[in-house]
Amino acid sequence: MKFQFKHQFFKSKLGTGWVLVSFSTLFLAFPVKAQVIKIDEVDFDATQLAQVTAVDELSDVKPTDWAYQALAALIQRYGAVSGYPDGTFRGNRSLTRYEFAAALQGVSEQLNNGTFVSQEDLVTLRRLELEYRVPLNQIRTRLGDIEGRVTNLESKQFSATSNLQGEVIFALTEGRQANPTFVARTRLNFITSFTPNNRLITQLEVGNNGGDAASYVQNQTPNLLGTTGLLADGGGLEYSQVANNVQLRRLYYTFRPQKDLEVTIGAKMPPEDFIDRNRYANDESSDFSSGFFVNNPLIVPNQIDRPGGAGAALAWNIGDGDFTLRSLYIAANGERDLFGESNSGIVELEYAPRSNFALRLQYTKASIDSTDISAFGVNGEYAVNRTTAFFGRFGIGNYDGFNTASQNLNLQPNTWAVGISWRDLAIPGTLTGIAIGQPFVEADLGNATQTNFEAFYKLQLSDNLSVSPIVQLIDNANNDSSNGITWQATLRTSFAF
Repeated sequence: MKFQFKHQFFKSKLGTGWVLVSFSTLFLAFPVKAQVIKIDEVDFDATQLAQVTAVDELSDVKPTDWAYQALAALIQRYGAVSGYPDGTFRGNRSLTRYEFAAALQGVSEQLNNGTFVSQEDLVTLRRLELEYRVPLNQIRTRLGDIEGRVTNLESKQFSATSNLQGEVIFALTEGRQANPTFVARTRLNFITSFTPNNRLITQLEVGNNGGDAASYVQNQTPNLLGTTGLLADGGGLEYSQVANNVQLRRLYYTFRPQKDLEVTIGAKMPPEDFIDRNRYANDESSDFSSGFFVNNPLIVPNQIDRPGGAGAALAWNIGDGDFTLRSLYIAANGERDLFGESNSGIVELEYAPRSNFALRLQYTKASIDSTDISAFGVNGEYAVNRTTAFFGRFGIGNYDGFNTASQNLNLQPNTWAVGISWRDLAIPGTLTGIAIGQPFVEADLGNATQTNFEAFYKLQLSDNLSVSPIVQLIDNANNDSSNGITWQATLRTSFAF
């Protein structure tokens, strides 16, 4: 489970309307959700009119008045006023001039909040606002004062609240040279908030130390490109080989010093929580199971990400716009030496001009076991429509001084992965993914190039339970042609609570 609320700077698209129930309760304004409806969706039968606020139910502003009829027309065209949760106003009594102005305020906020309105209706609305400008201004002043007081109270409140969340993965897997194996991983997350703008994340993890066919092959020789690989994570099941004793997996604190900036500090931080996110390949419990398809192996070093470490991260949504800058520094042995042998600094610039498209440019500078690593990466995603999307990652790097088998290696590897994601394929509510790539393309490492393939089909049985058949192929594991093709089939069950 990744904490995907991290760095999710978003703009709310829901407006807030205000309705005052009477002049005597003017100071007891309450917010209500405004409902946007299209003009061509309005059905003017008796049932529909009973649920939409009708000015016929309002009084003191007589039905024969121009203002009364104009407001009635706007309400009936746009369904723009509601005073109670069931969408009705229940105005079977007279309205004062201020109550009428309050209803007008609700209509005004709704129609000025992105709803398509004809030019004629805009002119009518402006004329109503001009005629009732005195009570409208008084209402707006008092609402502004109330909003200011609420904001002030929220910023000063201190009430620690903790939530417990959990995730369990059960997987039955079988493959080449491997008997059927049961792999399990459990994570418990304690999420504590002291104020609305901060979170303390504490995660405990335990597995059954179960392996898969891919790890069986890759662990027979120096494991360079397996799930726990020294150079990169190009293995099979990311949730395999998890120790069977309870371990602290995450411990960090995130806060927002300002609206567009998130800062995180912690003693146990995996880089994958903060960098290289992708909506279609980012969560081994929900989409692709291989760590290679979940993260770029050159940008997110496996020897830093898998154990986690101490450090800091920030995410700045520049001007609340299309660009987000993220950066982090994490040391795998930070509890002993924050600038020791294993550390990584990563910078990422994301450009997301639309909800269906994002492009991320990345740079990593790391030091791992006397090896200096630098890498550039690109991460992209594009949704063609609601059901179909494409994604890809590419990276190029330099590894200087890596020592394995008593040899000093100077490597200039590159990596790539591409894939496609479908929703509702054959069965509504399902998620399908197919991806292929090469985790470490380098002629001076081995005598071949490892290639990974994965396909899955997730059936969401309930909000908390999903089952996914998965097929994976790894050709030339560890860049060694003698390993041939390793295949494995897995039935993954994910339960979240």
